[in-house]
Amino acid sequence: MRTGVFLFGGVEMGDAGAGPPAPTDRRYDAKTMWAATERILETGVLCDRLGFDSFWLTEHHFQYEGYEVVPNGLMIGAILAERTEQIRIGTMFNIVGQWHPLRLAEDFATLHNISRGRAILGIGRGTVPREAESLGTMIGSFDNPEKADADEYNRKQFAEAVDVIRLALDNESFAYHGEVYDLPPPGIPDRGGQVEQLSLVPRPLYPYEIWQAITSPPTLEAVPRGGWGGVMWLKHHTFVKQFWDRFADVYEEAHGQALAPGEKRTLVVNTCVADTHEEAIASVRDGHDEFWKFLGPYGWSRGYMGPDGRPSAPGLIPTLEESLENKVWLVGTVDDVAAGIDWYRDHLGGVENLVVFPAMLGDPYDKVDDQLHRLAEGVLPQLA
Repeated sequence: MRTGVFLFGGVEMGDAGAGPPAPTDRRYDAKTMWAATERILETGVLCDRLGFDSFWLTEHHFQYEGYEVVPNGLMIGAILAERTEQIRIGTMFNIVGQWHPLRLAEDFATLHNISRGRAILGIGRGTVPREAESLGTMIGSFDNPEKADADEYNRKQFAEAVDVIRLALDNESFAYHGEVYDLPPPGIPDRGGQVEQLSLVPRPLYPYEIWQAITSPPTLEAVPRGGWGGVMWLKHHTFVKQFWDRFADVYEEAHGQALAPGEKRTLVVNTCVADTHEEAIASVRDGHDEFWKFLGPYGWSRGYMGPDGRPSAPGLIPTLEESLENKVWLVGTVDDVAAGIDWYRDHLGGVENLVVFPAMLGDPYDKVDDQLHRLAEGVLPQLA
């Protein structure tokens, strides 16, 4: 089982928790933001030294609140590649509609080559209107009828952009003519002729993986048909199982090949480890509550189970007890957390790719370092 680490990468907050201040009342200066970026890089180096397989950054923009301070995981990833030896480097996720697809392809290929094949291409459609609509796309949700037009456009733009990215990365030359992207545009003069094809420079020198967030039924149908991997996070364990199995069924229908247990699927679990269960609960509560205070209004908790056994309504802000019941958070001693991961391996019929989310919003980075040591030295050896 390959095990990675995923960080939002925010600033340290001494007042994290369920109460005030409201997320939008926070504002951090440039020096504080950059200090967090430096600590994120140091954390990636520590993950490499501790033997984790992968380290995952984010792409978020304009977050003066200090929750996620990395706008370009590929650029930060290139710095990290120069400071590390073996760890693979990805972004959960590059928000495709916020890039020109050819710039994303170029930058990914650069990171992949300079890291000697250690880059992972994470792709997503986005969640934050402030970012999306300022950077060239729109954001909707399949379960929000008022945003149906935005969701339809986002899906169309995303699908075409991914087609462009794959053509550019995998072919010596290419052209693409769709509804959103027309590449190269017609009529470009070049040395007495017209441009008919484009060639990406650089292109990857090594095989690469693509992984996409799967949060909705439409995406669950699209990703396995596309042939790349799916990442599942923040869902009640029964919903994870349903998505996990459906992914394998759709992949086999589309490609005529059965997946091995856990193949092409990544499970993300939030963790907190302490000497006792009670200490772990106390340690994680404020960061958990800050997490949902920030992300609940964006609909991130709709993968939780509601009282009727169906997905909860968007906007739910779960308690820590609800997160533990959903098994979205695994909290306790090293033995408790190892047992929780083992439970998921049995529940899902096998997990090849596990990513842990060990840093709650606002956590001091010294605490994050401690969590990584506890995971690498206490939890993972039990899972070998």
